[in-house]
Amino acid sequence: MSDATLLYEGKAKRIYATDRPGILRCQYKDDATAFNAQKKGQIAGKGEVNCTVAALLFRYLEGAGIATHFVGQTGSTEMAVRAVTILPVEVVVRNRAAGTLCKRLGLERGKAIAPPLVEFFYKNDDLGDPLLTTDHIELLNLATPEQVQVLRQQALAIDTLLQQFFLQCQLELIDFKLEFGTDANGDILLADEISPDTCRLWNLADERVLDKDLFRFDLGDPVAGYREVLERVQAVAGELGQ
Repeated sequence: MSDATLLYEGKAKRIYATDRPGILRCQYKDDATAFNAQKKGQIAGKGEVNCTVAALLFRYLEGAGIATHFVGQTGSTEMAVRAVTILPVEVVVRNRAAGTLCKRLGLERGKAIAPPLVEFFYKNDDLGDPLLTTDHIELLNLATPEQVQVLRQQALAIDTLLQQFFLQCQLELIDFKLEFGTDANGDILLADEISPDTCRLWNLADERVLDKDLFRFDLGDPVAGYREVLERVQAVAGELGQ
């Protein structure tokens, strides 16, 4: 297969085959969606921002012992990744109440959550990515109990590391979504991306929103917000020698 063979296109990325065994090319798009694709648009430069932020954060996490699918950034909007089979269970970690958690449980926006809350969601657009219990996961055979335990442990470890990193960026990590996949050996790797699309990030000084909520709720200029996150992440990564 050549690098031009498109294997999959999602809402935010395209995945291409490569001539390297077990390696795929991931291209980030400027397309933006919210509310299960009910709201659609574009954020100029989003693909470049998310690809670069994700690459820097994957490197940071790899350096701290977290196994990921990341191989290297190969262009402004592209990275090489290890081929994995994505587990259809999205993992959300919440450090403060926001978004659907407030709507579901009536919590005040911004309420601190300690210890962090880990939630699982069914990765299924047709069903609206519903909330899952561990019994639901077992019923639907989405992951084994052992895999679910690994997902929880990895998510909490990643949360600790990302909170530390973003604090150096003068950002607070409110919540974030993770996806994991299994490689040819059955090992679980962190996959997908970590970016302003998948993290709620508030400015530490004044709780100013600097993430996809700018697009979701028309809270300001998402282009400027994403760029500000990129600049801060690049500065801290540079200090850490990433």
